[in-house]
Amino acid sequence: MNHLRPVRISGTGSYLPEDILTNEDFEKMVETSDEWITTRTGIKERRIAAKGCATSDLADAAARRALEDAGLDAGQIDLIIVATITPDTLLPSAACWLQAKLEAWNAGAFDLAAACSGFVYGASVAWQFVGSGMYDHVLVVGAECLTRFTNYKDRSSCILFGDGAGAAVFSPGDDADSGILYGTLGADGRGAEIMTTPAGGSRRPATRQTVDNMEHCMIIQGRETYKFAVQKMADLVAGGLEAVGMTTADLKWIIPHQVNTRILEGAAKRLGIPLEEIYINIDRVGNTSAASVPIALDEASRKGLLHRGDVVALVAFGGGLSWASMILRW
Repeated sequence: MNHLRPVRISGTGSYLPEDILTNEDFEKMVETSDEWITTRTGIKERRIAAKGCATSDLADAAARRALEDAGLDAGQIDLIIVATITPDTLLPSAACWLQAKLEAWNAGAFDLAAACSGFVYGASVAWQFVGSGMYDHVLVVGAECLTRFTNYKDRSSCILFGDGAGAAVFSPGDDADSGILYGTLGADGRGAEIMTTPAGGSRRPATRQTVDNMEHCMIIQGRETYKFAVQKMADLVAGGLEAVGMTTADLKWIIPHQVNTRILEGAAKRLGIPLEEIYINIDRVGNTSAASVPIALDEASRKGLLHRGDVVALVAFGGGLSWASMILRW
């Protein structure tokens, strides 16, 4: 795809709540064990937003760090995109709550709902706006308070989710050989019921019965998710590299959605790459849905793991079913 100008990530930021929920805590809540959770998911702990803290509060902390990293103030942001499935309110968007917190009065603002693929979807939207010249600086935030929608009586799913936010600023790049090189989005609505929150929308508005039945919490079909994710992650990375005339030998890092260590191990095997080339933090943060990729990206950047010229793949997949990937040169 031809753009009028190259686009790069000019700054990243992330935020994790202070409160931690460990596997040992779950042993006291449901019939499970640290060994069972670790073996099947790779998760040791996850973060929990404090009482009264909403998704836009997490987004605010991550966004401020991304703006500082980019050397920009809020007034220079042209557009705010918040990728989330757990907004503060159905109306207005979490992006509008965030805009008010940042006082980014020159920016448009909207939410994007693509579940775990949300941040990479948002990154692709930002790429188009900045690449076309319509905007100079787009702030994309993946932020979730998933624990507000977790059924802590469902031992198969409650162990997975954590809260957090990650952000990136997309700005004009220096040259055509750096920044974003490729991106793709996809979905298959035939798999919509594999990951869903049954009630709370227009189909099943809130009633005493839906609340009592915990139908406002997420339901996950784990086995189907696993089979879908392993193949899709490998195909997305390989396809993206092929599209830009590269192979896995050119790839420095994969920054994936943190869904399950076994899925990441399976994808690495399919791609024929060492697991060490995949950035993994699921052991510390759990599955944070749309916040997953930007939190991992910011951590990798701040640890000094990403160097100018490195080829990096962002890849995510989740409810919808949806998927997205991006190839960029750091």
